[in-house]
Amino acid sequence: MDNKLTNRVPVESMPRFVQVDDWIFEIKTVRALRVDEYGKPYTAIANLTVNGDNAYIDGLLTREDEKFSRKDFQAFYKFCQQMKVKQAHFDRFKNSKLIAERVDIKPVKSVKQQTILKLVR
Repeated sequence: MDNKLTNRVPVESMPRFVQVDDWIFEIKTVRALRVDEYGKPYTAIANLTVNGDNAYIDGLLTREDEKFSRKDFQAFYKFCQQMKVKQAHFDRFKNSKLIAERVDIKPVKSVKQQTILKLVR
């Protein structure tokens, strides 16, 4: 995976909630920006709402000369995998008609860690 995070470490999954004191903060809505570096002008934007095992993608806007590419789709797919979403729902125009689509998200295959070196007394 080529995920870019602040610490530049790819992750297989992200927690959907964080507990701070007596509060649990749950991730429900995410704003996605297509940009090389946070804070710079972006070329596309979308909103993603997570509800249970489903993600709903809406508000996708791109610049006039930019298209939503297969690479963009793969980025959303990987994000959904990391959030452990099972299905992603979105609307798109096809032949000038608005069509609702659903994509099944396959879970990330975990790599089992093997013991390479065993210490013996």
